[in-house]
Amino acid sequence: MSLTSTRRSALADQVIAQLRAQIASGEWPVGSRIPTEPELVEQLGVARNTVREAVRALAHNGLLDIRQGSGTYVAATSELAGVMHRRFADADPGHVAELRSALEAAAARLAAGRRTAQDLRQLDVLLERRERAWESGAAEAFVAADATLHMAVVAASHNDVLAGLYADLGGVVRDSVRAGVGEVLRPEAHQDHARLVAAIRAGDGDRAAAEASAHPFGCRLALLEQE
Repeated sequence: MSLTSTRRSALADQVIAQLRAQIASGEWPVGSRIPTEPELVEQLGVARNTVREAVRALAHNGLLDIRQGSGTYVAATSELAGVMHRRFADADPGHVAELRSALEAAAARLAAGRRTAQDLRQLDVLLERRERAWESGAAEAFVAADATLHMAVVAASHNDVLAGLYADLGGVVRDSVRAGVGEVLRPEAHQDHARLVAAIRAGDGDRAAAEASAHPFGCRLALLEQE
């Protein structure tokens, strides 16, 4: 999706809508840095102040995170996701793990009965990407890859309400994964997600639910054991 020049009235509102669309479409994934202010000015054909106003508005709504000296990053995919992230930023990590366990187990059970051939191909691709990210040693890349795989499992449940709720908790999930593995990836924090994908492929709802329910606790326990 390419940005288009804006020439109508209420320029700031129109720029906000275009930036929001870039985020919602996945063109700018969560965690990615958006183009710089001069780049946005050139792409959108509006004044610097208009771009700055739009970026600040989306930062206020929780979609963007302005980091001085680093740039502006996508923090959430929607206003509700931004609110959820802020609301639970200081939640007890154990409580977040319990919530993830319940949601992900329910999704995995449904996915085992509803997954399509396309879902399985997507899970295979994302599982491989997760393993490559782990082998690279880049913690942040692994966090993104792990969270994306879990999102794909939820999407394979084909329950739009569950998928929407989980998406709105995306920032909370990523924070949970990030806290679980720490800044340095250690062998004891690695969890095998291949068994989860295999259970979904086999249509074994009980086994898929059991695998999914344990994952939110696994790497956190490994991290605690190192403290």
